[in-house]
Amino acid sequence: MVWAFLKGAGHHSEYEALPRMMKSGITMRAAIWTSLVLGLAACANQTSSEIDPIASGASASPAPGLALGTTEFQPGGVTFGSDTGTAVGGRVQDLQAQLSQLQGSIGQENADLQQIRTESISTAQDYFGLVAAINARLQVGTTPGNPILVQQFGQAQTELERFGTLISSMNGLATDVASTSATAAFLLESVRATYGLTGAVDEDHRNLNILEDEVNRTVVLIDRLLSELSEDLNRQTTYLSNERENLQTLQVAVNNGELYGLSLANRAYITSVPQLASAARSPELSTIGANTGQRPLVVIRFTTDSVDYAQPLYQAVSGALDRRPQAVFDVVAVSPQGGSPGDVALAANRARNRAQEVLRTLVDLGLPPSRATISSAPGNVEGPEVHVYVR
Repeated sequence: MVWAFLKGAGHHSEYEALPRMMKSGITMRAAIWTSLVLGLAACANQTSSEIDPIASGASASPAPGLALGTTEFQPGGVTFGSDTGTAVGGRVQDLQAQLSQLQGSIGQENADLQQIRTESISTAQDYFGLVAAINARLQVGTTPGNPILVQQFGQAQTELERFGTLISSMNGLATDVASTSATAAFLLESVRATYGLTGAVDEDHRNLNILEDEVNRTVVLIDRLLSELSEDLNRQTTYLSNERENLQTLQVAVNNGELYGLSLANRAYITSVPQLASAARSPELSTIGANTGQRPLVVIRFTTDSVDYAQPLYQAVSGALDRRPQAVFDVVAVSPQGGSPGDVALAANRARNRAQEVLRTLVDLGLPPSRATISSAPGNVEGPEVHVYVR
């Protein structure tokens, strides 16, 4: 049985719901009391607010879309001057041939880039089509581990990994373009050095002027290609990272037959890993517990058979992250403190195991491990409990 208490500004209301039992890889024997504490002084400036549950009919918002560049990088060609018969004129013709070969390489690299972009967009469309189909089925309700959804999930995984292969191809292309850029820079220096050769006629220098301008334009084109290629790589890498997190949460949803939403990782904006590591080691952790008076975000009481706690846990944590993206969560195992020393130790061990299960559920739902801590504390409770605090 799930009880949730929502505190508003000056009023108090209760509601009771009976969700269907969850059949997941985590075998739970629990009853959950969910306390959605929205007057979180550590979570918002207001003294009281609400953590809104996900609307039962709302579809999950998509991750940031894939937006790739559209520029075509076609070189302008090479102007071949007449043969003046001088040694400098012969050198100019050699340099013109090198520029023509260089531009041919750029044309091929541009073709490769456009092909990768086309395949990336097609793969992303196929992937999102599968994810949309899975979410639509979860939205209207389905059985845990529905084999049709499991098959579609496998196809979505395949499409996403194919997208990762395309990123590898784009990385290889970036290496090739960087090599082309170095060749272009060397060619430009060679053209400028040719001005200093003796035995040239005026026509040789006119041809050199034209050649230098064309090499300069080619260098600028390569720089733009490198810049846009770098932006595409950043977009694709971020896209892939976000969708891998979302796919992890979707797997939990398919296993449980329930619609959740975006991965908690994509709700948590991590500005600085050192800052988060420091927060995880904060002395404040020692003041968090069942006997401090601080109100937990979620309380899970393990007193009955298996009850679905993942959905209310997800709603509470995602709501807290919406209000404070840099929040850190403390999972505390609370055990009874009465009885013989053996009974106390046994109860503490059971509570610790339950807390580890809750922590694994949070990680499965996408919460980065660096954003959660686990600890134990005795409390005035009848049986093992897990309290989740936010700071």
